[in-house]
Amino acid sequence: MPRADERDYERLAALAKRRRAELGLALNDANAKAGGLSNRTWQRVEKGLDIRDTNYRKIDGLLQWAPGSCLAVLEGGDPTPVGDVAGAPGVQKSPMPQDVIDKNALDTVQLALIATAKGTPAEEIREMSERVVRDLREQGLI
Repeated sequence: MPRADERDYERLAALAKRRRAELGLALNDANAKAGGLSNRTWQRVEKGLDIRDTNYRKIDGLLQWAPGSCLAVLEGGDPTPVGDVAGAPGVQKSPMPQDVIDKNALDTVQLALIATAKGTPAEEIREMSERVVRDLREQGLI
């Protein structure tokens, strides 16, 4: 990985702005919060400034890019829109249908919550589980 001072922050800024416009996303607190980061962090990306590497995955999710896309751009590569992941080199599409993947993820999250969230009502566990699965899907992780 190139040193931080060798990364192409301006290119990432331009591609991120373009992608945000394509998606019709406002650069505001509500959208940043939905992505799990601050509006200031998102603005730093679009200004061509450095952020923590862990936050680039969150930007990937907001821009509906495959995980690692921001870091790939910084290294001279191209982002992979989530819809294009199946055609990317070296990427294997799961043989399981998305609804089966979602159901398995939902069951796993629910079991984890039941084991750790003693006294939490079943309805709240179901809602939390669905939110986690939805967030994972939006970030391209499942």
